[in-house]
Amino acid sequence: MIRYEAGGGIAVITIDNPPVNALGSGVLEAIEAGIARGLADPSVQAVVLIGAGETFAAGVDINIFTTMTTREQSLALSDAFHASLKNIEGASKPVVVALHGNALGGGLELAMSCHYRIALSSARVGQPEILLGLIPGAGGTQRLPRLCGVPLALDLCIDGKPVGAPRAHAAGIVDQLVDGDRDALLAGAVAFARARAKAGGIRRTRDLSIAPADVNAALDACDDRRAQLGKTATPLLAPYAAVDAIKAAVTLPFDAGSARERELFADCLVSTESRALVHLFFAEREAAKVPGVPKGTPARDIRRAAIVGAGTMGGGIAMTYANAGIPVLLKDMDDAALRRGMATIRRNYDASVAKGRMTADALERAMGLITPTTSYDGFDAVDIVVEAVFEDLALKISTFGDLGRVTRHDCVLASNTSTLDIDALAHASGRSSNVIGHHFFSPANVMKLLEIVRGRDTGPETIATSQKLAKRLGKVGVVVGNCFGFVANRMLLQYLRESYLLLEEGATVAAIDRVMTGFGMPVGPFGMEDIAGLDVGARIREHLRAGGAGTAWPESAIANRLVEMGRFGQKTGAGWYRYESGSRTPLVDPLIDTLASEVSAQRGIARRAVPDEEVLARLTTALANEGARVLEEGYASRAGDIDVIYCYGFGFPRYRGGPMFYADTVGLPTVLARIREYRERFGDYWKPAPLLEQLVGAGRGFYRLKE
Repeated sequence: MIRYEAGGGIAVITIDNPPVNALGSGVLEAIEAGIARGLADPSVQAVVLIGAGETFAAGVDINIFTTMTTREQSLALSDAFHASLKNIEGASKPVVVALHGNALGGGLELAMSCHYRIALSSARVGQPEILLGLIPGAGGTQRLPRLCGVPLALDLCIDGKPVGAPRAHAAGIVDQLVDGDRDALLAGAVAFARARAKAGGIRRTRDLSIAPADVNAALDACDDRRAQLGKTATPLLAPYAAVDAIKAAVTLPFDAGSARERELFADCLVSTESRALVHLFFAEREAAKVPGVPKGTPARDIRRAAIVGAGTMGGGIAMTYANAGIPVLLKDMDDAALRRGMATIRRNYDASVAKGRMTADALERAMGLITPTTSYDGFDAVDIVVEAVFEDLALKISTFGDLGRVTRHDCVLASNTSTLDIDALAHASGRSSNVIGHHFFSPANVMKLLEIVRGRDTGPETIATSQKLAKRLGKVGVVVGNCFGFVANRMLLQYLRESYLLLEEGATVAAIDRVMTGFGMPVGPFGMEDIAGLDVGARIREHLRAGGAGTAWPESAIANRLVEMGRFGQKTGAGWYRYESGSRTPLVDPLIDTLASEVSAQRGIARRAVPDEEVLARLTTALANEGARVLEEGYASRAGDIDVIYCYGFGFPRYRGGPMFYADTVGLPTVLARIREYRERFGDYWKPAPLLEQLVGAGRGFYRLKE
């Protein structure tokens, strides 16, 4: 866990807990013991603490948090960390910490308990606990404002974004910067420690105080941040707790402020919000483990790519590859289509430059990596082709037939289809083991999810290559099975089904969207359809009707009427809402209520006032029930995979853990009771998933035993 070496009057303690030097069980105790050893050695004048490998310490081992089931346990955990860091800070000889890589969360709290901090210029420091629904629980909210001031402490603890060492140095978190590598850092730290020992005296962060003249400004900063938090649609516990803890650092002595931090930390750790976020942290990592693809399966390097289709999705995918530094051919039928596609790509990049997210030079480098073409010339040299043509099975089959002829035998052939049969495309290619689905989400260059769809014959190497590529593209890849709509859109169909039926029963478009955005979704179901295009949903319903699946539940006549009227959403200026020219602001259109009333009368439905609670219950229950079917049928390997898909693909609120985790928090007996009630009221399309019934019968949830 640690290595201890002493010589020349300096004891060097190295944290060696790969891969990221997490402060897991016993690590902090070992550091304490090492420092105590240095203090007891008369030949040691000062102690240097440094991390092995590529980083100092990425924080506390998050597995520890999963063992905390009561507030008392959480409080005891925080108490123990506080006590350890207080002991380190109380050392009678200078303790200098040397930072490289990352010092995050508990790693930064450990560093701040040491007397001095020097860092490589490339290092980063931060308090990202908020991403797990937590606040710093080992003195971070008390020491940080004493070092850098309240405004930056608020930013670090509430936004969760790290800052580079130069900024940390300017703010007072870091005492000295060093250029070079880890060896240079260690040499600098030893020299710094020797100088501090010779100078005498020790600076303890806990003894620093905010100047009286700055107290009012600090309190104002806390109040301003609290007011900003109050403007969010769904207030969360942890950001408010961070404000309160930092305010305690301003108004209370260190020990009293630390006690307040520990109480607030314990409240956060046992909250559903934190449990949901910790669950997603682990679910995302579990998603990388794919049945039938053992660890160590060879994954090919993707050096060159090609995209077929320069429309909205194809252009976004091309940008994704270019952003990752991968040269890409972008093919379409004619020069006019390519000009439109390339113009859209440049406009998107121009917008990034205007917002300061990209430099003009980076824009030109990215554009230079995208080569437009109307032929398959050069496709024999690429490592992957992503098909992104119109969502028509015959067209895609024809395209894959072409790709099977013009690409190398080891080229990965991926389809961006959102619903269609990967096996049919694989058969057409003549190379089934190389064919896979890469379902990007719109806009492809922004959304982080990549739904990786394995066909019946998709080879393990093709899957492993796709997973490796997803990381390089900055995506979260989740492998799913091949069925209509796969996991994401198969479940979405049920969500939209219930939205349409609620509309026919008397709810309004605006009310349904308001309920779901109040729940935490970035946009409601109707606003989402207006963005994606109602014509997309119409094609899916047409495909379902052709296969007979569309008769499994009532099909909304309202949605079909809007499509017949040419109302496709934002792109036509009207859909479920209407839009002023050049604006994306949705405006309520009375026409929808008129259509809903007409359709309700035709179906013999007595319209009524639908409570908000029923809207939320029916939409989230529809997701959970279909999710259970997806699990039972094996199209998703784990409930956590579904949660990752919905949080990254559709913006399901992370602090609710995803639709399956949320169902657990509601209680599966309650979810099942709702489904049975809805079946009585509305029909057999609300039949419970057998897996759901089995779990309730066994007293279990999707993740854990019933509590």
